[in-house]
Amino acid sequence: MTRVAVTGAAGRMGKTLVQAIHASDDLNLGGAFERAGLSLLGADAGDLAGVGSLGVTLGDDLAAATSGFDVLIDFSVPDATLSNVRVCAEAGKPMVIGTTGFTEAGLADIRRAAANIPIMMAPNMSVGVNVTFKLIEMAARALGDEVDVEVYEAHHRDKIDAPSGTAVRMGEILAQTLQRDLGKDAIYGRHGITGARERRSIGFQSVRGGDIVGEHTVLFAGSGERIEITHRAQSRMNFAQGALRAVRFVAERQEGLFDMQDVLGLSGALQ
Repeated sequence: MTRVAVTGAAGRMGKTLVQAIHASDDLNLGGAFERAGLSLLGADAGDLAGVGSLGVTLGDDLAAATSGFDVLIDFSVPDATLSNVRVCAEAGKPMVIGTTGFTEAGLADIRRAAANIPIMMAPNMSVGVNVTFKLIEMAARALGDEVDVEVYEAHHRDKIDAPSGTAVRMGEILAQTLQRDLGKDAIYGRHGITGARERRSIGFQSVRGGDIVGEHTVLFAGSGERIEITHRAQSRMNFAQGALRAVRFVAERQEGLFDMQDVLGLSGALQ
């Protein structure tokens, strides 16, 4: 049995991960962590997740508990994740990272750590989303500069970054396939007199409201026709199940930086 630790275990995604780990046949919950000062510290992570007592209490000191788990799943915020990367690199523990919003310096820290431990990092661990990434790549390659491309995304009202990491990844795929520079060609929302659209633009629109789990659409708009590739998530459990597939993947590796395309065997597909 692989022992899995979860950061942010008292949050929505953390609870879903605990539920998924508990329901699996080959994984055990080996640790549950939250930020210092949280009133729920000391509570049983299983009770918090609604699966009953698991004998794993919510703690705030990852470094003191590395002997209790084999792989860490981290869906938190960049500063906390980078701190956890340093702990896991020193302890030789593989990581699965779903955090988004890293700076270039932060990404560089993760790449350096991946020289010593296996790290799977992805903005979205849904199997369906990662299949969608490949469909976007295929459509962009076939349609080329004959269409305008736009990325739409919608999430719950509490999401703190925009556009979502998944939307940004979609933009990166479009830019790479269409040989564009996302730093120069991305447009984040439009307002006022914007002038005619530049063909090279990659537009982003973000919606925040209610309890939307996650919706992403890439629009390819041509003359007389358009294609829309959409993924809608109805539950966080699909992200959790993808994360568990990633856990099994990194548990069998020594070092390296991977993404969900590697986990699902999609790297190089459709080439």
